[in-house]
Amino acid sequence: MEKAVWRFIDSGDNSPSFNMALDEALLEWHGAGKIPPVVRFYGWNPATLSIGYFQRIEREIDMDAVQQLGLGFVRRPTGGRGVLHEHELTYSVIVTEDYPDMPKTVTEAYRVISEGILQGFQKLGLEAYFAVPKTSAEKEALKNPRSAVCFDAPSWYELVVEGRKVAGSAQTRQKGVILQHGSILLDLDEDKLFSLFKYPNDKVKERMQRAFKSKAVAINQISSRKIELEEAKKAFKEGFEAGLRIKLDPYTLSEEELDYVNALAKNKYESEDWNFKR
Repeated sequence: MEKAVWRFIDSGDNSPSFNMALDEALLEWHGAGKIPPVVRFYGWNPATLSIGYFQRIEREIDMDAVQQLGLGFVRRPTGGRGVLHEHELTYSVIVTEDYPDMPKTVTEAYRVISEGILQGFQKLGLEAYFAVPKTSAEKEALKNPRSAVCFDAPSWYELVVEGRKVAGSAQTRQKGVILQHGSILLDLDEDKLFSLFKYPNDKVKERMQRAFKSKAVAINQISSRKIELEEAKKAFKEGFEAGLRIKLDPYTLSEEELDYVNALAKNKYESEDWNFKR
């Protein structure tokens, strides 16, 4: 059986507003039938704190710390919690809900799309698997996350290695199109990450950071050798092709497409109305 051909975009390091605008534009173009499904890889310049669509900044985020550290800041169109995008490979997948064999439920679709990430970890020689909560207590914990930090707890079908979370992802659906994007951590500065959030007191912060160390891990904390970004890109590109049974065809945006994305970035993802008024 001939494999479906999807578009592959490696857009490199870009501003936080451009990164979110391009994901939205790809969703829009795919929904309009202008482009096939897409897998995209990208990075961030500067390093950036992104927050989930529903997060409340005044309650959860220390914006003074974000600014003092020279970080970018953006609100994602997807849910979830705060993510520090620094030493990582960020990915996005854009595909219609009615794509062949794509499950209708969010969790099952997440499982199918994330098969590509699972395969990528395995191609790097890491033993990865999906965590599925089994007890009622574990299931209930997913409904009531205690932290604003995205990597604080595994969720349904979360990818874990040696019991710890290695890729945090979020999903949204608009007009019949799925956008799933997420972070694949190569390295992680835990102190910097935890300095970006608000806590009731220092004891709570320390307790949460200790718990975080036992749950979250970056690739280079568990790999027997240093994994560089280019090797990770190759592994995860091959992983998506194997996991989704597709062929990825490299694509470069046209000038017209770039102009559209840049306008969306400026008008929406750089605006205070989008980033701060929730």
